[in-house]
Amino acid sequence: MTTPSDTILEPPPYRDLAGALARVLISATVVVAAYFVLPLDRLNGARSVVALVLAVVLFTLLAVIEVRTIVAAEFPGLRALEALGVLVPLLLVIFAASYYLMGVDDPAAFSEPMSRLDALYFTLTTFATVGFGDITSVSPPARTVTTIQMVVNLLVIGIGLRVVLGAVSFGRRRGHLPDV
Repeated sequence: MTTPSDTILEPPPYRDLAGALARVLISATVVVAAYFVLPLDRLNGARSVVALVLAVVLFTLLAVIEVRTIVAAEFPGLRALEALGVLVPLLLVIFAASYYLMGVDDPAAFSEPMSRLDALYFTLTTFATVGFGDITSVSPPARTVTTIQMVVNLLVIGIGLRVVLGAVSFGRRRGHLPDV
């Protein structure tokens, strides 16, 4: 039986790293492409709220599944990076779709009309805490969703990273790998 001091931490093989990067790129591309091609215009009023709640529930379930796979992974750190590479674009697209639908339902909700690209741009500037000010939320519902995104961003950065890093640490201890 090997002890943690007997185990040498080896980096994942290049093919594992390349595979993880490919999966992140493919999943992010699929999520963004779906955002641009799905008929979001059919979701108006109450349907858009139901769709947003359903998207958040599905996102949460996916996050739980991702944490479990990190713990069980052969290379937990690599799997954690892959999980973040899948979850963050999905989260951003959920908010972008929300802003887009709000802009369609109420063109005065933002300082300018929201195309899908504008909504994604607004989401990214909010997530990155850049906030150029060229697009601003004007209506109370739009400001509410923007505030929710800001809080979620902080949670993703704070608690989300803590959970992912904790899963990596747990997975390494489970596999008797050093916690580095």
